[in-house]
Amino acid sequence: MAPVSRKVNPKQRQYEAMVRACSSDLYRFAFWLCRNDALAQDLVQETLLRAWKNIDALREADAAKPWLFTILRREHARIYERKQFDTVEVDDTLPDEAAWTSPERSNDALAVREAMMKLPGKYREPLAMQVLGGMNCNEIAAETGQAAGAVMTQLFRARQKLKSLLQGGAAAQGVP
Repeated sequence: MAPVSRKVNPKQRQYEAMVRACSSDLYRFAFWLCRNDALAQDLVQETLLRAWKNIDALREADAAKPWLFTILRREHARIYERKQFDTVEVDDTLPDEAAWTSPERSNDALAVREAMMKLPGKYREPLAMQVLGGMNCNEIAAETGQAAGAVMTQLFRARQKLKSLLQGGAAAQGVP
């Protein structure tokens, strides 16, 4: 008996390549938006599901990443449109030996993340899109509906404010 060859259509191949290339960037951006691991994973899953359903709307493969980021941002916004249920915070402390498993748990990354969360949203979002999503100014401008010059100014100010916050935190701890 000859093995049955499974034909994969070009649409499915395109989708699989897109998922492999962008899923980690999508997760990082989702995590920065919602600051919750489980919710970030759900957002990525919903984003990828919507992308699969609408893959025919993607005209150029080069536009896949910004397209996915747009879907993710809209999925995140939908969370706040839906009914919110009462939740209980779960203590997420990890044993010391498990701390190495997540770069988010290192002291430097934690300090940067906390400082970034103190930034106003108009600075935090473009900075996260650039740093975590690898998007350039033009892509961020297209995503946020702003001019590229405005995005460049926001990114500059975001870095300045972040630097100030981090230096202020180091000074407060007695670090030069």
